[in-house]
Amino acid sequence: MITSDAIVWNAPNDPHPARAASQRSYSAVAKGDLAEWLTVYAEDAVLEDPVGPSMFDPEGTGHHGHAGISAFWEKAIAPIATFEFQINDSFANPGSNTCANIGRIKTSFADGSHTTTDLIMVYVVDDDGRVTSMKAFWEPERTMASFTSA
Repeated sequence: MITSDAIVWNAPNDPHPARAASQRSYSAVAKGDLAEWLTVYAEDAVLEDPVGPSMFDPEGTGHHGHAGISAFWEKAIAPIATFEFQINDSFANPGSNTCANIGRIKTSFADGSHTTTDLIMVYVVDDDGRVTSMKAFWEPERTMASFTSA
């Protein structure tokens, strides 16, 4: 499912449906392909990245449906020049519809500056393997503390 060199997967890699959906999500983001990314998410999906109030979601209620997820893309993903994903572990109980990935994302801007975010991402999928809920647990202050200028 990984279709990008921008993803290092150091975790279990069986065909669990939630794990596969997470990999499709990372690949679409790394390619900068919003249309492909939306195919990973169910029409009524809720994305919380990060969970709780943030600069992307002041009320902390998440981004709902494809319209909300697309708006999140424009705020949080589109401004980034490159993403590098490193997934160090992934937990997906056989027979469940959920996985939790532990990793790090390096985001680089056009001027060469970058940040690194350590996080846990939890994906829940429906019977068709489309994400119905994605919750990313990370702290914006810690990410901003990692900012390195070009």
